[in-house]
Amino acid sequence: MEDNTLIQKSNKKNIQKAVKIAIAKGDGIGPEIMTATLDILKAAGAKIEPEFIDLGEQVYLSGNTAGINEESWKIINRNKLILKAPITTPQGKGYKSLNVTLRKSLGLYANVRPVGSLHPFVKTNFPNMDVVIIRENEEDLYAGIEHQQTQDVVQCLKLITRPGCERIIRYAFEYAKAYGRKKVTCMVKDNIMKLTDGLFHQVFKEISLEYPEIKSESQIIDIGSAKLAANPENYDVIVTSNLYGDIISDIAAEIAGSVGLAGSANIGTNVAMFEAIHGSAPDIAGKQIANPSGLINAAILMLAHIGQSDIADKIKNALLKTIEDGYHTQDIYQSGISKKKVSTQEFANEIILRLGLSPKKLCVSRLAKGSGVMKTFEYKRKKVNKLLVGVDVFIDWIGANPKEIGDALSKVNAYNMKLKMITNRGVKVYPNGLEETYCTDHWRCRFVASDSDIQKIIPNYNPIDQEQIIALLSKLHSTGFDVIKTENLYEFDGKRRFSLGQGE
Repeated sequence: MEDNTLIQKSNKKNIQKAVKIAIAKGDGIGPEIMTATLDILKAAGAKIEPEFIDLGEQVYLSGNTAGINEESWKIINRNKLILKAPITTPQGKGYKSLNVTLRKSLGLYANVRPVGSLHPFVKTNFPNMDVVIIRENEEDLYAGIEHQQTQDVVQCLKLITRPGCERIIRYAFEYAKAYGRKKVTCMVKDNIMKLTDGLFHQVFKEISLEYPEIKSESQIIDIGSAKLAANPENYDVIVTSNLYGDIISDIAAEIAGSVGLAGSANIGTNVAMFEAIHGSAPDIAGKQIANPSGLINAAILMLAHIGQSDIADKIKNALLKTIEDGYHTQDIYQSGISKKKVSTQEFANEIILRLGLSPKKLCVSRLAKGSGVMKTFEYKRKKVNKLLVGVDVFIDWIGANPKEIGDALSKVNAYNMKLKMITNRGVKVYPNGLEETYCTDHWRCRFVASDSDIQKIIPNYNPIDQEQIIALLSKLHSTGFDVIKTENLYEFDGKRRFSLGQGE
């Protein structure tokens, strides 16, 4: 198969001036594989100028809870390019993931992970696998907004936005168009999360119509993941949201041979970051047995991105030739297939010896023949009619009988508002709930206009307003109810945009 891992070219001409790159050596095995990678880049004639930055575990432990210092931010903002080895986020103490911070702070909305097999030199059951997973990189559950609301219940907010959906889905179709891919598959869970995943799916359907030459399909993420693991050769480009993409990209890399072989690109409008997809592997740090291929592949993507595709091809073909010749690190060594088990640095040295050579059995890399720059698009917001039709009031209540809290709330005298239902963990328990439903101390109590059906607002009827909700909350407080959260219920352009309770 021809390697189509080119992400973006900023300039197809030969670049004479060295491009400054922010280099993070990382933690664990990071320094070892970064040294090996930089040695290869230098030997291959890559026109880059490294500027080293400090981030990761030692910065965290120094008392900087962000994991990155001000000087590193300055270098990143100046260079707009990062090559990063894996880092370690210390466990506990509430440290936030620096990877997520970098992606979101720098607007790196597209995570691109090409995965292809290296059969028979790397063991895999799928010799024809050639998949690119394009993952939304900034929102979803990775917003990291969590709260403990009651003694028994914690929540995590899943945030999906139309601008985020449009940007990543357009990127996926533009990628397929630019690099000769034939199909884009969208993976969602909108049979359950009808609003969040439903929005992602709807935007996919809208944008796919603009690319009739590219086949499009949608799959539910659970069966889609199973099919990807069983028959990856049936997939070409996959686009999905943040969490799903994180999971299936690792699945794809592992069934192709090893997570340790894959690199990824994080692309934004102004900044790009390139990294291996594996972790820092502290258990093997310092032993010179780590496979640097993931970071090497990331560096290859970086070179293509900055217009040095000829150098990228040179390194990629030398990497493939080294693997083909049987010089393998411990993780991919196979008795009878491998010629020699080599260390991290020895593997790099073998690649350097083969610069200028091409593989005989594995497909030759031709990044320099890529088809051009990826297009970017500006989001255009449409005006919609927004109507407030109710409120969900979440109450911390330790009783176990839904009828007891329901009857009490039904008696609350709030102007023009009435209790419509109560759910517990999403299941309707009042009115007419089932005795078998297990209840925690977290109750969602839905209040609507007392003289209107929430789904059939009477034309020209003046619905509830914010003052009525405030009055309701005041009444609940004075009655002794512990209100822990509220969510307003809205219609947009006449359509209900909030979920029903299970059983409602």
